[in-house]
Amino acid sequence: MNTELPPVTPGVLAAALESLNARLRKRLDAAIEVYAKAPVIVDGTTRRVRCGEDAEVTLLPGASGTITAPDQIACTCLLAPRCLHRAAVLGSCPLADAPQSRPEPPAATGTEGGTGPARRAEPGAAGERPDRSEGRAAAGPKRQAECGSRQRTEAGREGWAVPFEPVTVPGSTATPAPPATPGSVTTPASAASTIPASPSVSAAPSVSSVSSVPTPAQIAAAHALWSVAAAVLAAGIPGGGAVLQAELLRAAHTARLAGLYRAEGAALRVVRALRGARARHGSHRLARLVADLRDLLLTTGMLAAADPDPALVGVARRGYRQAGRLRVHGVCSEPVISATGYGGVVTHLVSDDGRWFSVADIKPGGPTRARRAATAAVAPGTGSLTHARLSRGGMLMAGATVSADGRLGSGKGVRATPVTGLPWTEGPLAALFSRPLSEAVAERLPPPAASDPEDAERRARALIGCDLILVGVAGDQLFARELPARQPDMPGILLSLTPSSSHPDLCHVANFRRLASRPGLRLRVIGRLDADRAVTIRPLAVAPVPDGEATLRLPAEWAGHADLGYDRLEGMHLMPPDALSCADRLARRPTDPVADTPLWRLRQIVEAAVAGGRRTVAEPSRSGDGGRAEAALRGSGFRTAAELLSGLVTEADRRTRDVFGRADEPDPDRYARAWLAAAVHLAATERALVQAGWQPSAPAPGCDRSQ
Repeated sequence: MNTELPPVTPGVLAAALESLNARLRKRLDAAIEVYAKAPVIVDGTTRRVRCGEDAEVTLLPGASGTITAPDQIACTCLLAPRCLHRAAVLGSCPLADAPQSRPEPPAATGTEGGTGPARRAEPGAAGERPDRSEGRAAAGPKRQAECGSRQRTEAGREGWAVPFEPVTVPGSTATPAPPATPGSVTTPASAASTIPASPSVSAAPSVSSVSSVPTPAQIAAAHALWSVAAAVLAAGIPGGGAVLQAELLRAAHTARLAGLYRAEGAALRVVRALRGARARHGSHRLARLVADLRDLLLTTGMLAAADPDPALVGVARRGYRQAGRLRVHGVCSEPVISATGYGGVVTHLVSDDGRWFSVADIKPGGPTRARRAATAAVAPGTGSLTHARLSRGGMLMAGATVSADGRLGSGKGVRATPVTGLPWTEGPLAALFSRPLSEAVAERLPPPAASDPEDAERRARALIGCDLILVGVAGDQLFARELPARQPDMPGILLSLTPSSSHPDLCHVANFRRLASRPGLRLRVIGRLDADRAVTIRPLAVAPVPDGEATLRLPAEWAGHADLGYDRLEGMHLMPPDALSCADRLARRPTDPVADTPLWRLRQIVEAAVAGGRRTVAEPSRSGDGGRAEAALRGSGFRTAAELLSGLVTEADRRTRDVFGRADEPDPDRYARAWLAAAVHLAATERALVQAGWQPSAPAPGCDRSQ
């Protein structure tokens, strides 16, 4: 991916790649690698890329800065527009961001259970970028009715929504299920009742209990997207080239036309992760790709099975509502670096009555813009109010608009005036540190079966505050113990602190190294829970503890706290080492109940399926490693995980032959259902272990309460 090129919408990219003939498709991946490194000639908003001596590709993005139509990119070669140059340059462009998926109850349209057009954000709302394709997808009811009519006709002609028999895991205790579509998944009762919330799903309040059965067009679109996602899983990263990505983008575009916005967003995340993995980007994480693919298969599978949950559909745009007069106080500023070339800052705010809000400024620019975004003017604002000042001050707003997740808008009618902020020791922020950490975590990590996945994700991403004392460092982790506010004599929870970002352009890692040199230092922390790691918090800002004993010594201009992404801690900001005493130093690295359990054997197979494809999963069955892994899981009490591992390995190595004895192509649907069952159970079990680690009744990992 070349971040100097403008983003391209999925529909335009898919159409360009599909227009190539078979000979050019074989050369597409190599051409994308070449043109992604080619120099870009910038002429105002126009971008040009030289593709040899007789070919030049010209990109003319629209007012939104995005390529939204095929005529906005042209090539001078004779084969244009069906040429390799044009398709490869488009394949090098960043993929345009999809609208935020927000689960909401279906809008009334005069018919029971119908869904109306998505609400559009007001012009100039913070964090929103206009996109022509989004406007077409969010067109009026007449346009949607025409699209739905055509797709229902095609669905009936092609026979897409044909029920398939679900696969049951051997030894499973699940009750028999009715026939389902190819996307359906049958898992053991222990796994089906604890489906985890994917971290990649956008946060939003819980949806209402109103349900609406998906239309035939939505079921057909979900089935088509499931089929392509299953092919991506079978191929793995090595086989997930530009051609397969184009098929996934085309299916995602069809899902958007059918109104499946959450499924479309999951598909775009999978494409971006595949591109990052194949390009070996430093920001690529295999676990992130596994979670995105799991969410895509789970969402499309449930939709293809006509699940009536409205959270599976989502909405096209983040809606803003009027909030009138609003007074907010700055808490901290968080730098944001996106894998798609965007960068910026999010400033977290709190009102007098304890409600949380945020102001975002994220635009193309990557790490460079994220590093400088703290000095950018806040919108809305007077022009002199920057994010750095807002995080240590406040503002009084008139005509404020707020989204469902607390994002403040910046429409024409919004006015903001800077005011004096509140310290962390007063007002609603003081209440944030007065509760035991176990109680606050219990609200943010509810049992997966007890809440809507979207609501669980919103809770997990909410900021959390606590007072800590640093006790040591082991490897790349900083360990601290809670300082209980109610019972100072009782030992608090031992937890690990991990940098929110490891990018070298930000200050997180440098600040962690500075803090690690002061065991015994007491500090007040505001951060975010890491829902995928046991007893872990990712701090965003730190401040001195109120008692002033063995704590930070911050300058007056920092207004009582340091934003770890922007403010660099120095030796003068810390107590001298000889002035600190820590009777609770770590003698060894604490154990991790997630990483140190035999579940790593199942996790290894689940991740290998995405990294290497179906053939990689079949190897343990041929070498005998699968049997040993199953025995280890069963002997440790993870019997369901052992059964799912056995079923996945067996399905990956399944071979069938036709009546002439020739080997048939393996069924990707059966394999995808087996992998999805294992991935969902693994995520749910790891989430349960994470929740158990925060319980005050159980000893903290590796902690000796007699110390």
